[in-house]
Amino acid sequence: MGGIVGVHGIGKYKYYLEAGRSVPGAAEAMRLKWDRYLHLALGAESSAYFSEIAYFAHHLHAGGGRETAPQSFAAMESSAQQVLIGWAKNLGVGEHVTGVLKSVTGWLLTRLDSRSEAFAKLFAPEVATYLTDQGKREKSRAAVADVIRRVRPKVVIAHSLGSVVTYETLWANPDLEVDLLLTLGSPLGMRNVIFERLLPAPVNGRGERPKGVKRWVNIADKDDIAAIPPGLRDCFTGIDAEELVNLDWIDFHTVEKYLGCPALNPHLRPYLA
Repeated sequence: MGGIVGVHGIGKYKYYLEAGRSVPGAAEAMRLKWDRYLHLALGAESSAYFSEIAYFAHHLHAGGGRETAPQSFAAMESSAQQVLIGWAKNLGVGEHVTGVLKSVTGWLLTRLDSRSEAFAKLFAPEVATYLTDQGKREKSRAAVADVIRRVRPKVVIAHSLGSVVTYETLWANPDLEVDLLLTLGSPLGMRNVIFERLLPAPVNGRGERPKGVKRWVNIADKDDIAAIPPGLRDCFTGIDAEELVNLDWIDFHTVEKYLGCPALNPHLRPYLA
């Protein structure tokens, strides 16, 4: 049985391109980085923690020559526009003004720094593609299921959109069993964007820990504009622990910051040989 499987978040198509359109190459490049990030936090003698990164970003893109984000709200597909509008409303923008398009684009230009704006322009299209294109959704879940089934890890660490893919994958494949599911910067509870569209759908306003998961821990940064709400216990039953951390108000969503967070240490220690 393997140790840890990672599931990546948004904006990772570049690894596929840099690896010459090789999924194993992209996954290995990410694994080396994730090992380095986690090693800095744990300070253990070993520097190899992840057995594999479950890579799915190539399924969410049309196969172009480079990873690009729309340069403006108007340039986005309508489904991505709706994700961005719903996300902005979760942040309290556009609820009490007329002309949602104007309010959202104006807010992005005047309130977000360049890093946050770039994040939004990647987040909305990839989330929209995953939620609206069932073929790509199934392929993404199959990619994650294949790695978990083959490696049989004790721990799965899922970041960002990867937590959504992992949640649905574990529900869709009841044969998959994991001792610890650790979600980082998860948008699983984001109302009117992701939460209501999960498979399986929430019942009476609540989702549930996948049956094959023994323990679920959620960690979110207080300034992470993807983890809305940061706490998931109001949305899901079966979350054993969750922590609100303060990583970096600018670098608020990167897996590097999350894996380097001391909050992971007590949850992962029991699974490290």
